[in-house]
Amino acid sequence: MTSHPMTLAQLRAFQAAARCGSFTAAAAELQLTQASVSELVRRLEEEYGLVLFSRGSRRLSLTSAGELLKPIAEGAIAAFDHADQALRAFGGLTGGVATFGVMRNAEYYLLSDLAQTFHARFPEVQIRLIGQNSVDVAAAVASGELEAGIVVLPVGVTGLDVRPLLRDEVVMVTREPERWGSAVRGEDLATAPLILYDAHYGWDEPTRRQVMQRAQSAGVTLKPIIETEHVSSALRLVERGMGDTFVSRAVTKGPDFPAGLHLIPFEEPVFDTIASITRDAGILSPASRQLLQLAEEMLLAGSS
Repeated sequence: MTSHPMTLAQLRAFQAAARCGSFTAAAAELQLTQASVSELVRRLEEEYGLVLFSRGSRRLSLTSAGELLKPIAEGAIAAFDHADQALRAFGGLTGGVATFGVMRNAEYYLLSDLAQTFHARFPEVQIRLIGQNSVDVAAAVASGELEAGIVVLPVGVTGLDVRPLLRDEVVMVTREPERWGSAVRGEDLATAPLILYDAHYGWDEPTRRQVMQRAQSAGVTLKPIIETEHVSSALRLVERGMGDTFVSRAVTKGPDFPAGLHLIPFEEPVFDTIASITRDAGILSPASRQLLQLAEEMLLAGSS
């Protein structure tokens, strides 16, 4: 005999009949004919050779087989409905989660308003923003932990689709401009009292890596006198005359940038390249795709 596995329609008919106590009431609830509901249940019983309802009285009552099926049917129907609602919400941006990575200094590039702006447009979408160093953001996107992100290049991670968006010049920040003259030369970095941030990532940090390469091309080695975790801490130490640091120009335009400090360009300019990243050939969810698009728009608008 050919097997015909139970269908969702049969389970819905069974559930409604068990709840309402009659095929007629179940049919009204499901907006079907009484004959259709009765036939769906009959086929379910026939498939398994079991009787699910006692039909002798005015009200349907469950048999032991029906009692066994009832909670299972309710769970299966609820799971289906939840999956259906989740996927429809996900595709229509009336729900779902947007996962996105931003570099540590994102607020200097007007990305501090990203969550607020996105939430105003799509209030039912949950936002998960991970603010880390670009090194971690790139690794998280490559592994699939995050769907997309904004980073400073280079990140040294393969398997990414990288879209450069803008360049931001890196400058030396000092309280004593006479130490550098009109421009920072590679050989001058050897004896400079450097205060560097992103201590956890060290020379993997993209801006540090670029300046290190500049120093290496001049045949010198960088040896910072102080390392901190946050750029704001480094700038406060520079303000106190402890040494110098280098930052992107976006940081120097921030509201908390200390007054009285001088900006010295590199003799051969150094630039941070800000880029958006996704997994190579990866497919973004609708929510994350919209969040990425908004982030790119805000970055480009802020740089114009």
